[in-house]
Amino acid sequence: MDCSLDQLDAAGFLHIWQHFDADDNGYIEGKELDAFFRHLLTKLGPGDKITEEKVQQLKARFMSVYDVTADGRLQIQELANMILPEQENFLLLFRREAPLDNSVEFMKIWRKYDADSSGYISAAELRNFLKDLFQQHKKEVSSNKLDEYTDTMMNIFDKNKDGRLDLNDLARILALQENFLLQFRIDANSLNERKQDFEKIFAHYDVSQTGALEGPEVDGFVKDMMELVRPSISGPELDQFRVVLLRHCDTNKDGKIQKNELALCLGMKPKP
Repeated sequence: MDCSLDQLDAAGFLHIWQHFDADDNGYIEGKELDAFFRHLLTKLGPGDKITEEKVQQLKARFMSVYDVTADGRLQIQELANMILPEQENFLLLFRREAPLDNSVEFMKIWRKYDADSSGYISAAELRNFLKDLFQQHKKEVSSNKLDEYTDTMMNIFDKNKDGRLDLNDLARILALQENFLLQFRIDANSLNERKQDFEKIFAHYDVSQTGALEGPEVDGFVKDMMELVRPSISGPELDQFRVVLLRHCDTNKDGKIQKNELALCLGMKPKP
């Protein structure tokens, strides 16, 4: 591989990522990681003798700084921070002060940019998303650069290569945290435990604090609930499950799920 690390642009970064993430699992790890740092050594010191000791020393030094998750492997944002110049590091747009840990916020973004309600994010819709992110960060970007960044992200995250992103692709881009519902025991023994869990769950999804789940709050709850039994649901599947949930739980047919409606739907009564 002869791709230089000097003056890298988005396309060059994509080339490096795809080369070293050989198994396409979204991480550079294990032997892939050693191969990357061996390549990095050849760029940092052309003509120098490459030894295994030097490779491991360089890896230890860089990973201590850039492996922010401390899991011994590189995510795409971590690699971008390591090798892309700041003006080309468009992945910095997705860095937050706090992680995206609520599926409600995720679904707000999904609904906004799935403008045609197809259940997928097209390249054009992704381009609009990136354009808005640049504007929010008060960064100027040319139309050509926006096209390049859009193409790069589609190449990286469109895992099934159908020219569009599904729910799971966008979740990877936004680094959505673990499903909130995984922390609760389905087989909680006492009624009191189940009521306490219900209160925590409802408060988490009732982001607007209105006492009812509506819009993306329903979406976020449906996404997390269904993924407990069926990981990686698609946008169209989420829409189908949403209809089913509203049919069963929305007893007053106002398009929302009131707290008492969800409690009855789940077989319990909420606290007064």
